[in-house]
Amino acid sequence: MKLQRTTLVLMLLALGLGGFVYYYEILGANQRSEVSESQKRIFNFTASDIQSLTITRGSDNIILERSGTQSPPKWLLKAPQTSPASDASVSYLTDLLVKGQINRTISSQTSQLNEFGLDQPQATIEIKLKNQQTHKLILGKLDFSNNFLYAQINSSPQSERINVLLVSKDFQNAVNRDISEWTQAGDNPGQSSPLPLPTFNTSSPTPKN
Repeated sequence: MKLQRTTLVLMLLALGLGGFVYYYEILGANQRSEVSESQKRIFNFTASDIQSLTITRGSDNIILERSGTQSPPKWLLKAPQTSPASDASVSYLTDLLVKGQINRTISSQTSQLNEFGLDQPQATIEIKLKNQQTHKLILGKLDFSNNFLYAQINSSPQSERINVLLVSKDFQNAVNRDISEWTQAGDNPGQSSPLPLPTFNTSSPTPKN
């Protein structure tokens, strides 16, 4: 009888261990993978959350606003002129903002912003969401491999240290457009063709010798 009880206890322990391994190693691994991918993303909002975008390049401002609640959304160019916006150009940028990932993060002193081109950024993207939350992406210069851009998100000028991100250089193509490329095709017959969909390079840059 004692032997039977011992065998039963061992069987129950084995079943319990098997269940733990299944939930932790199989189901848990999937959940941990999803969390890891989420943590790599630059932002955690969706394209449908975005209400407006303001792109600042030097003294130039490009303001884009979502019009109404249509699906797919209609975008309006509000500055430097007013007209329907190019769906392709806006989608290219919003796709990068929503799906873009952080390749690497570098901790640095605020006084070293110039080393990353963040003291005088090539562009700043301000994102306003429907829930009134705001985010900012500051784009610096290309890294030494020319595969990634140095960037900052939601920077705080009071902080002594900063986190510098390496993000896709496709952001450079997304914001450095002539005004004609931000307007709907019918409004500017001579405008350039939109850029292809962005590709997300997740490889690590080659270390500098």
